[in-house]
Amino acid sequence: MNSEEEFYDAETGLESDDSGEVSFKDALVLEHKQAATQENGVWERRKTLPAEMISRNNFSVWSILKKCIGMELSKIAMPVEFNEPLSFLQRISEYMEHTQLIHKACTLSDSIDRMQVVAAFAVSAVASQWERTGKPFNPLLGETYELIREDEGYRLISEQVSHHPPVSAFHAQSLKQEFEFHGSIYPKLKFWGKSVEAEPKGTMTLELLKHKEAYTWINPMCCVHNIILGKLWIEQYGTVEIVNHSTGDKCVLNFKPCGMFGKELHKVEGYIQDKSKKKRRVIYGKWTECMYSVDPKVYEAYKKTGGDSKKLRQEQSCEGEEADEMPEVQDTVTVIPGSALLWRMTPPPANSAQMYSFTSFAMTLNELEPGMERLMASTDCRLRPDIRAMENGDIESANTEKERLEEKQRASRRDRSKDEEEWSTRWFNLGTNPHTGAEDWLYTGGYFDRNYADCPSIY
Repeated sequence: MNSEEEFYDAETGLESDDSGEVSFKDALVLEHKQAATQENGVWERRKTLPAEMISRNNFSVWSILKKCIGMELSKIAMPVEFNEPLSFLQRISEYMEHTQLIHKACTLSDSIDRMQVVAAFAVSAVASQWERTGKPFNPLLGETYELIREDEGYRLISEQVSHHPPVSAFHAQSLKQEFEFHGSIYPKLKFWGKSVEAEPKGTMTLELLKHKEAYTWINPMCCVHNIILGKLWIEQYGTVEIVNHSTGDKCVLNFKPCGMFGKELHKVEGYIQDKSKKKRRVIYGKWTECMYSVDPKVYEAYKKTGGDSKKLRQEQSCEGEEADEMPEVQDTVTVIPGSALLWRMTPPPANSAQMYSFTSFAMTLNELEPGMERLMASTDCRLRPDIRAMENGDIESANTEKERLEEKQRASRRDRSKDEEEWSTRWFNLGTNPHTGAEDWLYTGGYFDRNYADCPSIY
């Protein structure tokens, strides 16, 4: 096993429509038609994985983590059995699952209306983590992932730009030049005996080009409970501030911790204020389910009357003696009269529990579309043999290939050190986020020109 492996939980140029990507798009559509096997002649995205999730019953995380209590999990080797068959770069792309919210924000004329939809998008970006207790594969240095969704009107490129510390950069852009969404992520993890806590490092930046607006925020904290004993479960908590750098509007969202009796599990509450700090809307809901918006006066009046309070069916502490028991999830969010629905989570597919708790969107991320293999970069993680083997249910091959790739990466690092060479990123450069002034990895453009002759051999 690689002692230098990073343990993850589970995170500029805009080419015009006459760039090299269009010729690729045309070629891809043509190959889709040629390779289609469905009766209607149209290629369809898959709805299941090639094999069901492997059992983790015979493996002990405790044997690996017992010496790491209170430490940052930056160099802990984890067996492949605790992974899910996706790279962390693919996991990042799940931020785009609810891209329709960005498209909606682009159509709205009022900045407060846009902010509340952007807030819903920020919440939706972490929603797919619910019940995703397998860790994604650590990207190799130089690994990439591209995602083109013509049906959703965007394309995305991500790259592993650093190994120590591990940093993943991504850039998504509208095919019609309506928005850009980008960031660089370095999750800092610690093991606390019964749980693993992930502190999100890295700023999310959403630019609505038509409105000349830029929004930034940092994702909430994430905690995976019952690492040693009991059923694994996830909570998100912490304050998320979304800032509109063009108007001065701000949205403050409180992802509430579970609490002693589980009353606040999954709840998100917050407000939108304008540049004069006047509260304009109240936002509430659950990050696992839905988000609503309501007038602040209506919200306060509802709270003063006690609302439609319901007694918990079972008051159950989050701090059990043997395990951090997950409180019973309440059926729905209690909707305050006069509220507007901003977003609702797409129900998971029926076979999700047998497929690593993937959403329908996640199920498609490691799929190789017809003709795509010869067109994309050789560094794309869909070409990784260890992830592909795990997806196919071949754990022995997955472990063998994982160890081979890790040794190849170590050998490459030794060679660079001997020759006093530094690694050069391909698609992103370290710079300054123009909206926050903070250091950030920014997309340099050119990926979709399809010139990959100098891509490194990492697999």
